[in-house]
Order: sequence, then structure tokens, then C-alpha cells
Amino acid sequence: MVDDADGSLSVDADVLVLGAGISGLVSASVLLGQGAGRVVVVDGYPHVGGNHLDAHLGPYTFDIGSLVFQDDSPLLAHFPDLLPRYVPIEPTWERLNPQGRVTAYPFSVTDDLLAAGPLELARLLGSALVSRLRRRPQHTARDFAEHWLGPRFVHRSGLDTYMERFCGVPTEQIDLEFAHKRMMWIPKNASAGELTRKVTDLVRARLGRPRPQPAPENQQLARPREGFAHLYEPAVASLEAKGTRFVLGAELQRLERDGEGFVLSTSGGEVRASRVVSTVPVDVALDLCGLREAGEEPLPVVRLVSLYYSFSGRRGHDAPVLYNFSHEGTWKRLTTYSDFYGPAEGREFLGVEVVSSRGGQSVEDAAADFRRHTAANGLFEGDLRLEGSHVLDHAYPIYTRGSAARARAAMARLEAWGVESLGRQGAFEYQPTARHSTVEAEAFLARDPSS
Repeated sequence: MVDDADGSLSVDADVLVLGAGISGLVSASVLLGQGAGRVVVVDGYPHVGGNHLDAHLGPYTFDIGSLVFQDDSPLLAHFPDLLPRYVPIEPTWERLNPQGRVTAYPFSVTDDLLAAGPLELARLLGSALVSRLRRRPQHTARDFAEHWLGPRFVHRSGLDTYMERFCGVPTEQIDLEFAHKRMMWIPKNASAGELTRKVTDLVRARLGRPRPQPAPENQQLARPREGFAHLYEPAVASLEAKGTRFVLGAELQRLERDGEGFVLSTSGGEVRASRVVSTVPVDVALDLCGLREAGEEPLPVVRLVSLYYSFSGRRGHDAPVLYNFSHEGTWKRLTTYSDFYGPAEGREFLGVEVVSSRGGQSVEDAAADFRRHTAANGLFEGDLRLEGSHVLDHAYPIYTRGSAARARAAMARLEAWGVESLGRQGAFEYQPTARHSTVEAEAFLARDPSS
């Protein structure tokens, strides 16, 4: 039974898990498998799934972000009953480049290189060659990108602007650790062998002899149209049947040591436990435990504005997911959900993401900028209606210079106090998929704490 935390709560547990997102659900499953008899999962949200959020507006359903799952995800080893609830999809990705073309994501040999013309192509290749040979020390994500691609291509492709748009800060402030966690596709795609393959594939396609494409390794999936609550019902039922209790919609007030154990005070009562695993944001955990040091600044996180649109007309792009790599516009990505679920009442519907620290400080500003920018690039010619919006304050961590090191120091203080912190929020770890979140939670809880 899921508690709404509106009564007088008094619960004893072997392990208390803070946060009911993917990391929290997987943690509960792993802990039960390790022998914990009583696990209590507490979350301030009134639902499980964490930031896997959806919005139902009239006949339309939207997500916060662009969420794609796979049928071979280790998440399904914990909760196999989720699989029948997903919707099989075949997503593709495009990007709007600085030259106003909708083209391949993340790069296109044709549109990013050959379309530049012979002189500019020579400059681009020369810039990349010089950057590789110089081997300058790398301190930022921009240094990393420019080493592999050359500064001229980084700017022409719009990668510099997209990095800034993704993190909400200038590229010279984005730590090198972000590149190592999120941008390793760059050296993979920029290697001599991969570039040769891309050029060969282009020539073969123009000669009418395209290379056969390998069969997909897995089936891509979207959440059910009913939403994430419907998706995660089997996970809740499975965990409850094994001894987990959920306390949702509870305001987390303070976490205190009590002898060898802990006491969590919430707006609905108390939870006592011998062990605490936290998947909530590091700053939230510090405040709960009273461990924030004087003058300590919060860790940087993205504040994400989501805009929900319905549309009828010519949208100007084919793929369900379109990234904004142009040098204008504050939106970073849009996802056309009607490509997955079908139109609603004859209209398409899509979600648009804006990192508000990059200019879209309000829904009104973000919506006006999106309409202006897409119109200037020949996108969404027709009836574009804003159906609603959502603002998420803790969307994902930002790796500004030194922030990852600060987060590790904060987690070390939490661990010394007795709280084990993991997950996208709890470990200040950018985890792009449920697969990553599952693997990281499993690895963390399998480790030897004494090592």
C-alpha cells in the first residue's frame, strides 16, 4: 500500500531509501535481494519515478524531456512486468544547424563539411589537424571538443552553442569531467577510421549502392500513453510484495542520528532505520542532515522549462527528436510525441525543452523565443498552439568548473555521517538513461564500504 503521508506515521525499517526515482526503485530491489527485510522508500513527490514526469492536457500527453528506453535494459531484470506496458518505437534524431538546415545528428559529412565549399573545407580540416598536433592541456569541455574537431568546426557545427544551451553556462565554465561523461561520442566519430567509413558510405549511397545497415541490437521503447504512473505500477507492486513500504508526498524535514540508527522526520511522522541510502539531490541531503558548511554554495543544477504544443501544418522536419545546434534560440531540443502515440484529434503534439538560465527565464519568454526562432528557420508553418508548460528546478547536474569535485567532497561528508548517496541526483552524476541509473545503483550497492 502506498502511503500519502497525511496521517501520523511511525515506521521502523532496516533500510530507508530517500527518493523514489529509478535509482531509488532499483536500490530498494537490490537491498531486498541482499537480505534487507524491511525497506521504506520516502519521496516528496506524490508519485514514484522521480523526474520521469508527464502531463495530460486535454487529449495530449507530454513528458518532461525526451525519454527513450530499451527492451534489454537491466531495469527490466528488476521489474520484468514493466516491459508489456512500454510502447515500441523507432525513434530517429535530427538537428537544426547554424546554416539553417535540418540535418543528421550529431554531424553530417554532407551538410557540415562538403556544403562549406572547398576553401572553407580546407580551413576546417586544417583547424582540426592543428588542434590534434598541438596537444594543449584540456581543462574544459570546449578544450576537449576543439582538440578533437578543431575550433572552426566546433563553431560551424553549432556544437559550442549547444554545449552552452545544454548546461546553461558559457562553454569555458563547463568542466572537462562533463566531456568525459557526456561527450565521448566525439573522439569516436572524429577518428580517422570513422570519418573514412562515413565518406565511403556517402559515396556508396550516391552511386546507388548503400551499405546494408546492421539490425538494431534492441527495441526502443517509450512510456505508455497512460503515463509514468501506469508504467511503474508493477514495480511498486513487486517491491511491496517483497517487503517495501512507500511513503509519498511527504515533506522531508530533517534526518538525525539516533544511537546506531537514524530518524527521518517528515510532515506525516517519523521513519526509523538502521541504514540510509539517499538518491535525492546532494544539497537536499546536506540540509536534511544539517551538514551544510557556513557559506557553502549550492551545487549547480539545470532549471528546465518544458513547453507543450499542439500543431497542425507543415512542421519542416521528419525525425521525432530535433536538437537546436543553431547559434540563435534558447530551446535545446523538441520531441514530437504524436510520432510515438499517434495524433490527437487530428493534431500533432510536442514538447520543447529550454534551459532557463540561458535566456528563457520565464515560460512566456521561452515560448515567444521558440515561436520566433522556428518561424525564422521555416519550422512549424501552420497552427502552433501552446497547450501548457512545466518548470523543473532540479533537472540534472551541471558540471561547471570544480562542481564535480565539490559534489564528491559533499558526498564524502554524508558518507562519514552515515548516509550513502547515489544516483543522478544523489551522486551528482549525469545519467542519460534508466540503463545508466540501474547499472550505477547496482554497482554502488555491491561495493565493499570498507574498501
